[in-house]
Amino acid sequence: MKDRTFGFLLTLPALALLGAVVLYPLVGSLSTSLFNQSLVLPGRSFAGLDNFTEVLRRNFWPVLQHTVVFTVGSTVVPVVIGFALALALHTRLRGRAVLRGLFLMPWVIPGVVVSFVWLWIFNANYGLLNGLLVQLRLVDEPVVWLGSPGTAMAAVIVAKSWASFPWIMVMLLAGLQTVPVALHEAAALDGAGAVHRFWHVTLPHLRGILGIVVLLEVIWNVQHFDMIYVLTGGGPAGSTTTFAVAVYDTAFKAFDLGKASALGALWLVLILILVVVYVRVSERGEPA
Repeated sequence: MKDRTFGFLLTLPALALLGAVVLYPLVGSLSTSLFNQSLVLPGRSFAGLDNFTEVLRRNFWPVLQHTVVFTVGSTVVPVVIGFALALALHTRLRGRAVLRGLFLMPWVIPGVVVSFVWLWIFNANYGLLNGLLVQLRLVDEPVVWLGSPGTAMAAVIVAKSWASFPWIMVMLLAGLQTVPVALHEAAALDGAGAVHRFWHVTLPHLRGILGIVVLLEVIWNVQHFDMIYVLTGGGPAGSTTTFAVAVYDTAFKAFDLGKASALGALWLVLILILVVVYVRVSERGEPA
């Protein structure tokens, strides 16, 4: 048997599994987007591009806006926090080994559990946050954090950032340990302060890993579902409805599989663009 044939046979089980759990559902979903099909009614009729037209006309752009806001907020906030903690833990801080373990706790807790914790914290009647703010006299009355369109998205971003910053911290901390100490010492001898050493020595060495971390976080946040759905269900008034929530609601609440598949196909295009950027960055080792 030729090496090429033997290699193909070795990968055949994995390819079959990939086709069964990824390729077949993907092709089926793209096919469904071209039909008028309900989850509760039998049969379907060909619709062509009508589902895409209807989705683009009705809810695509608001959903895209909410997804972008959530993605940007849930990426920038944990990256800043994770970077700051990585810098702090990279110093000769007493008890830093214990702190590293404690800071990892939000990341290892399941997302649904984290969601219920923050659901209690943001509760308008007996939530910890409102109780603390009232005690400190920063607010006159409890704030309905998850029930107001003006604060719901910010609350979801805070909860998601709390769950995301630990892995970012770990990645950047590992990157900091690869920065040559000799470069910092040479820069210090030349009179460079801590800020200048950070901008001209530390940050350039972390550019590649920072770019990959940001892109991975963006890709994951674009398709995030569980915390948004548990905290707000996409509300109030659709102010936190991202693509993941919109596809779920269209398919399993409105029972419209055709429009849900069309919305999912448009969502897939956005994710593919991000994946292409990620592949380019990971191959080059620095942001594109």
